[in-house]
Amino acid sequence: MDSAMVVDLGRQALWMTMLISAPLLIVALVVGLIVGVFQAATSINEQTLSFIPKLLALGLTMAILGGWMINTLVDYTRVLFGRIPTLFG
Repeated sequence: MDSAMVVDLGRQALWMTMLISAPLLIVALVVGLIVGVFQAATSINEQTLSFIPKLLALGLTMAILGGWMINTLVDYTRVLFGRIPTLFG
């Protein structure tokens, strides 16, 4: 196993991490921004107000995109396991 192969495996792992986590992070960012603007407009200074909308939005996102996330991760794992014989040969 040479350094180029290690770098390639690391790059693929980071890309997969970004691909899987991006929908949840984007939804949390958008909901947090909307709640923050609402709090600023209404002068509500409750710190826990954004927790429930984020929790609901992330739960809905997981319900909608969870299957895709799992399938993507399983496909990546299959490819990775399939490459094991070529890594050490």
